[in-house]
Amino acid sequence: MTHPLPHEDLGAAWRAARPRAAGRHLDTAACSRQSSRVLDAVAHHARHEAELGGYVAEAAAEHLLQQGRSVLAGLAGMAAADLAFVESAQAALATLLAGWRLPAGSRVAVLPGEYAPNVALLRTAGLTTVPLPVDGVGRVLPDQLERLLAADPPAAVHLTHIPSHRGVVQPAREIAALCRAAGVPLVLDAAQSLGQADVDLGADAVYGTSRKWLAGPRGVGFLCVRPALAAQLTPVLPGPGDLPPMRAFESGEAHVAGRVGLVLAVGEHLAAGPDRVRQRLAALGSATRQVLDGAAGWRVVEPGDEPTAATTLVPPDGVDVVATRARLLTEHGIVTTAIGVQRAPGEMTGPVLRVSPHLDATLEDLEALASAL
Repeated sequence: MTHPLPHEDLGAAWRAARPRAAGRHLDTAACSRQSSRVLDAVAHHARHEAELGGYVAEAAAEHLLQQGRSVLAGLAGMAAADLAFVESAQAALATLLAGWRLPAGSRVAVLPGEYAPNVALLRTAGLTTVPLPVDGVGRVLPDQLERLLAADPPAAVHLTHIPSHRGVVQPAREIAALCRAAGVPLVLDAAQSLGQADVDLGADAVYGTSRKWLAGPRGVGFLCVRPALAAQLTPVLPGPGDLPPMRAFESGEAHVAGRVGLVLAVGEHLAAGPDRVRQRLAALGSATRQVLDGAAGWRVVEPGDEPTAATTLVPPDGVDVVATRARLLTEHGIVTTAIGVQRAPGEMTGPVLRVSPHLDATLEDLEALASAL
């Protein structure tokens, strides 16, 4: 039997701050629901662009954007000068690799279940991927990693903090300490973790997106790089001399209104209390696994007490995950994600259904999904 969820005030406040959902939105790991305040801020800036001109409106918003750089970078344990706004998590990794210019053939250690587009970007940059040692659920084994770093250190370690196909948290703080001791830079993909897990863990670079657990607009992301690594990056064009070097990696042809929305969303996250948010999301994840494991033969992949709100379900034999996702949406108004093997071909053996509630989800929503399955 599931226990009552903690911090019901957070759930009520999160729900009240948003337009009413058309159904049951259990798909935060794909794209969350923005608050009315964030939507209004984005629209307000777009109107300013129409009234004042795009670049004049951007200059007027610069103080707010700089505050946002400071707060967002602070969540990763860095400073405003260490952050560049980009268009997505994928754009962040591409920007980092383009600036880093590691020699062709350099080895980068990644999870066996690494997100396929990340692997594609690394290989497009001419880099060779090698697997990190992991256990049966894809979690890095620190003792074995320490031996790998001592015996044959790669040029860098790229770690997806929480994979998109499996709601398992990597021991990133321990990994960061091991990498630091070995002199190997650690790049942390926080696309699925920022907003539901602590990302101030000591990585040399942290990147992520707005649209998932922070509940900001689509089309906005960020890249944070510590000064020692930033000094190794070369932008395509140098930035203005009076600005921090990382600003040279920001696109001038940007969705500035989206950046404004992200800043507002980060402010809402901080106002809610990150620790309380994580506690409620972890409880939602635990409740999701308890309610759904075994429902109609579907099987939960994650350990029941994994401190994430994302749950992946393996279907019973003969059940089509894509068709199930479509049926849940059209017949029951329940939004989920169908994930195919191509998402992480090094680890997945079959498609899964991902369920990822945010703060406003209820036990009734989870039970409705179990019944619909």
